[in-house]
Amino acid sequence: MTSYATDDKDKIYTEHSENAISSDLEYRGGQTGNEKQDAQYLADAIEATKEQKDQGFKSAFSQYGPAMLWSIVFSSAIIMEGYDTLLLGQFYAQPAFARRFGKLNPVKGIYEIPTKWQTSLGVSTQIGNILGLQITGWASERFGYRITMLVALICLTGFLFIQFFAANLGMLLAGYLLLGVSLFAFQTLTVSYAADVMPVRLRQYLTTYVNLCWVIGQIISSGVNRALVGNETEWAYKIPFAIQWVWVLPIGLGIAFAPESPWWLTKKGRFADAERSLMRLTSRGSGFTEDDAKKQVAMMDHTNQLEMASTSGVQFTDCFKGTNLRRTEIACIVWLVQQLCGSPLMGNATYFLKQAGLSESTASTLNLIMFAIGAIGTVSSWWLMQFAGRRTIYLWGSATLNVLMLVTGVLGTIKSKGDGKNYATGAILILFTGLYDLTVGPVCYSLVAEIGSTRLRAKTVILARNLYNIGGLVINIINPYMLNSTAWNLAAKSGYVWFGTGILGTIWVFFRLPEPAGRTYGELDILFERKIPARLFSKTEVDEFEAAERDAANNAAGGGHAIAH
Repeated sequence: MTSYATDDKDKIYTEHSENAISSDLEYRGGQTGNEKQDAQYLADAIEATKEQKDQGFKSAFSQYGPAMLWSIVFSSAIIMEGYDTLLLGQFYAQPAFARRFGKLNPVKGIYEIPTKWQTSLGVSTQIGNILGLQITGWASERFGYRITMLVALICLTGFLFIQFFAANLGMLLAGYLLLGVSLFAFQTLTVSYAADVMPVRLRQYLTTYVNLCWVIGQIISSGVNRALVGNETEWAYKIPFAIQWVWVLPIGLGIAFAPESPWWLTKKGRFADAERSLMRLTSRGSGFTEDDAKKQVAMMDHTNQLEMASTSGVQFTDCFKGTNLRRTEIACIVWLVQQLCGSPLMGNATYFLKQAGLSESTASTLNLIMFAIGAIGTVSSWWLMQFAGRRTIYLWGSATLNVLMLVTGVLGTIKSKGDGKNYATGAILILFTGLYDLTVGPVCYSLVAEIGSTRLRAKTVILARNLYNIGGLVINIINPYMLNSTAWNLAAKSGYVWFGTGILGTIWVFFRLPEPAGRTYGELDILFERKIPARLFSKTEVDEFEAAERDAANNAAGGGHAIAH
């Protein structure tokens, strides 16, 4: 086993006073003043990096089985959010909900939720998300991923009571606002945790699995709504609200026993804890030893030192300094492109299809089929990413979705009798969902998780999700007016709007989105530091240890001590 400083490991690894942490950081950064130990540190970091890049899929799958399971547990929290976010759009098309909370439309002779309240309810969740995400940034940096997630689950459990017992639209709005605050951690820490615990070879699968969790939640939500179509009582909407309590206990227990992110622990100077975390994240008998864990932590700390040389801080403002500004821009716009390409129509699919002329039963059935196709699309994206890069998939995916939105708009323009056009619109929406969840939907999570620096990953993801939510806030103001028969009544013609916004997103992807596939986090740091153009990322060769090795050689020749940069 490699020894870096002294046999008294307890003194090195378990003292966490400010002085001890500072000392450990200098020691782990190859700045101990002992030339032999510094050289060993650098050699270990290089070896761990090479092993990660050279590791095959089967080896990584076998070695990091526990890490995959813990990541799945974390990501399962997104099932709850996917379920909840789809409920509201489905309730608008539900007679029992509309009769309880809506007003009679004298023209159609049916009850509908007023457009202004549809807007307010949709916006309330987005505002809650934005407020909650600010809390996440501070809490995850201070307490880690596990504690932050557990507190979010506890808050969610309480806020669900407001939804369940809502007596009017005002109370329902308060419930959605507070629930949005409690969902803050799920949106960002799930994908950040996956990016932290996965090796390079498996990173793309577990980060994109987050999208599958969204789809699973949407399928469950659609299935519950379809099963209650004939229910005319208040339980038609109370049962879907109550089901959200089912997941809290199993997910909470899983997260409580999960190992903390080794990257977060390394950043905090808790190196022994980081090594123990890595041992829990890897399979016994897989050949991963304590010595390997030490080398992995050396690699993590070397990457941390590289990033500290560029930006030493870990505050939100640091996301806008130096090379981090470009990384923040990419993460933010990548997530916003999801909104621009027309995905909000999926969340309101049942209501959208009813406005297009289909019955509630048919619209609910098509909605369920739509998200089942979405699940198949997400799983298929794992196969696709073996042959195509993230940038390529995102570019062609967004371009294809734009075409489908244009076709939707054309169908809305055509005047015809019968249900043929309406079913064609439903078919386009199903195809859109399948392609979205094959390309833009899942790949976005991999890109957002990988683009930010390791020191600022959680905060970069939070800023990106914030812009996504701000975009969603604007869309939730406009969308009800586009779809509601008492407002603009665009229905399928709203496809023209999404075609226009989608084109803007695709143009940005072409010029600004780089390819991170197969890169270690240290290599990405170097590529951004050198300001490599987005379209040249995949073709540029870099050595993240070049500067450190050069300095080590120069210092050794001059009789000095090596300092890792």
